[in-house]
Amino acid sequence: MHKFKEDLKKNPSKLIVTIILGIISIAFLIPLIWMLSTSAKFESDVMVFPIEWIPTRWNFVENFKAVWMSEVPFTTFYLNSIKLASITTLVTIIVSSMAAYSFSKLRFPGKSLLFGMLMAFMMIPEQATLVPRYIMVKWFGLFNTHEGLILMAMFSIYFTFLMRQYMVGISDEYIEAAKMDGAGYFKIYWKIMLPLCRPIIATVGIIKFIWVWNDYQNPLIFLYDEKLYPITLGMQYFKTEYSENYAVMMMAALSAILPLIIVFIILQRNVIAGISLGGVKG
Repeated sequence: MHKFKEDLKKNPSKLIVTIILGIISIAFLIPLIWMLSTSAKFESDVMVFPIEWIPTRWNFVENFKAVWMSEVPFTTFYLNSIKLASITTLVTIIVSSMAAYSFSKLRFPGKSLLFGMLMAFMMIPEQATLVPRYIMVKWFGLFNTHEGLILMAMFSIYFTFLMRQYMVGISDEYIEAAKMDGAGYFKIYWKIMLPLCRPIIATVGIIKFIWVWNDYQNPLIFLYDEKLYPITLGMQYFKTEYSENYAVMMMAALSAILPLIIVFIILQRNVIAGISLGGVKG
C-alpha cells in the first residue's frame, strides 16, 4: 500500500486512471447492488424514486419463501444445475489436462498435425453442430438425459489449448527427474503436472462452471422433462408466474448466482497466483 502511494506521487496520471477505473467498476456493480436491494423489499417499494438502496422495510424472508417454498420446484432446478456444472467441470478438467499433457510433454507421431487439426476445429461455431449433435444424442439414446448434456460439454478444445500452453512453460527437468526415479507417464501427470498446474486448473474450473451453469441453449434443445431442467430454464417459471413481482424475481436471480460467487471466492487465490506467475514468466 505504501509503495502504491509513492507511485501515485511520482506519477499523478496513475491516480487519474485509478479513479476512472474505480468509477467504471462501480457502474458495473450498480445492477448487482440493485438486485440485492430489490430482493429484500416489498413489491410496492421496488419502483420508489429516488431508489432506496437500503430498504426501509424488509421483506427478505417472505421473498425467500416465495422462491424456495412455492409450487415452482426451484430446489429441483437448483440441484440439477449443481449436478450438471460440478460433474461437467470435473470431467472437463481431467480430460483437457490429460490431452494438454500429451500435446505438451509427450512425443508421438503426428502430434503437430493432430494439434493443428484440433485448433482448426475451434473456428467452428457451436451452433453449426447443433443438428449433428441432436442426431447423435438421439442415436445413443441420451436425449432428455443429464448424461447427454455432460457428454457433449466434457470435451473442450479451448481448455485443452489453454492448459497445453501453460504446461509448455513447465520445465522438462521435473519430468526427466521423475523418469530417473522410475515414474511412468500417468504418475508424472498425476503427481507432478497437476500440482504445478493448480492456477490454470482453478481458472478453467471457474470459467467452465460458469459456462455450464449459465447454459440455456443446450438444455432447451436436449431436455423436455421439467424434472431435469437446470436453473436457466427454471427461471422461466418465475418470469411467467411472477412477471409483475420484481422482488421475488430478484430473489430468484440472487439465489441463481450465489454458487458462482462461492466458486469464485474459493478459487480466486489460485487464479490470481496464476496471473502473477504468468507475469513473471513473461
